[in-house]
Amino acid sequence: MIVFTNKTKIQDHIFNLKTKGITFGFVPTMGALHKGHLSLVERALEENNICVVSIFVNPTQFDNVEDLKKYPRTLEKDVSLLQTVSKNILIYAPSVEDIYEGNTKAESFTFDGLEFEMEGKFRQGHFNGVATIVKRLFEIVTPNNAYFGEKDFQQLTIIKKLVTKYNIPVIVNGCSIYREETGLAYSSRNQRLKPDYKLAAPFIFKTLTAAKKKFGTKSAKQVTEWVEKQFAANTFLELEYFEIADITTLKTVKRKSKSKSYRAFVAAYAGDIRLIDNIAMK
Repeated sequence: MIVFTNKTKIQDHIFNLKTKGITFGFVPTMGALHKGHLSLVERALEENNICVVSIFVNPTQFDNVEDLKKYPRTLEKDVSLLQTVSKNILIYAPSVEDIYEGNTKAESFTFDGLEFEMEGKFRQGHFNGVATIVKRLFEIVTPNNAYFGEKDFQQLTIIKKLVTKYNIPVIVNGCSIYREETGLAYSSRNQRLKPDYKLAAPFIFKTLTAAKKKFGTKSAKQVTEWVEKQFAANTFLELEYFEIADITTLKTVKRKSKSKSYRAFVAAYAGDIRLIDNIAMK
């Protein structure tokens, strides 16, 4: 296992291996790795010869400066964790300077309106930051396949659009949400949850599961109102939004159609920690 901090060196290494027919899977992360990340790495290794894991806390996708400061940075621990998975992993852990070369700004993108739904309503400029770093990493790593968790389903949808619009030669693969035994979706932010909030957080997935059942017989509006009431009665969790949306356009459903597929999306605060989750509604 090699840890690269310089883009030119990892590019040269990957180029040399590609001339030998080696295929590359790519898992971009912001570090503080957990079992959810490892599940992506394992799939990448199943489908490619080598997996590249980037570890980079990207400043341009944070709309909250305090959140950026508090985001856990555990590179040494992350490297040790990846070593337990396989030797066929390359780690790219660049500095901000190596990525942005003194111009730490997000590019502006348009994604046919996908960027304005859900997360886009509450996190101004977030997806410009995400698209900027993912595009740059794709250009550096040049993977055959890239793997993203469905917990960030809107992000996954936008990255697929990014690849299409900019003709980037990589296949983007969505991977199922990896959950703790309680149902709570794995997230690097979970480690910052205080004990009472950690106990309360599985309520999110429990409510999503119940909402899915109700969606079989009730309208999207009725289900949404029910979810909002459940969160209003919860002492520890504050709902930011709950929406049932078309999986293609990400627009909130107004009237159900049997020909379309939907997901329910939720964002909630457990104290000062923001958690997101989603579930397929069929």
